[in-house]
Amino acid sequence: MIAKKRCQWATDPIMEKYHDTEWGVPLHNDRKLFEFLILDGAQAGLSWSTILKKRAAYRKAFDRFDPKKVALYNGTDVRRLLKNKGIVRNRQKIESAINNAKCFLKVKAEFGSFDNYIWGFVGHRTITNRYKRWKDIPPRSRESEDMSRDMKGRGFSFVGPTICYAIMQSAGMVNDHITSCFRYSKIAVLT
Repeated sequence: MIAKKRCQWATDPIMEKYHDTEWGVPLHNDRKLFEFLILDGAQAGLSWSTILKKRAAYRKAFDRFDPKKVALYNGTDVRRLLKNKGIVRNRQKIESAINNAKCFLKVKAEFGSFDNYIWGFVGHRTITNRYKRWKDIPPRSRESEDMSRDMKGRGFSFVGPTICYAIMQSAGMVNDHITSCFRYSKIAVLT
């Protein structure tokens, strides 16, 4: 049996499953977009594999990524989360998640949905790139820089251009599967 050609970063079963089923698929669900906002912020300085391994614990710790509930977290919740060995126990990242939930709800109220807001940075259509090698994919783009600037202006934190680009990749706002990857053409037809 011939092995499927994947992007180079899909190196273990968890990463392969994420690569094969989620990464790059256009996402228009506010709760899932909030999940990636929190997870990609938590990833800063860490590997995505580490975060995926902690994903179930994050779901439990952050009320299944319900932004209304997370926005109400207080000091007691911060202390609870700092004791949770299943997540990244970094005070700044935890407080950022709570802050970002509040900002998320404000954006949702202003734009009708977070989806409508975030997809506006790519003109509400997936950008299909044509990279042949993983090393050619940039860590950021003009769109992620615009997104970062706007989100920071709205009070979001842990949303630098590189994190915003990771969100764009996760949410299928860009198709960054390399052209030889079996998922490249499958994602291209979804956009």
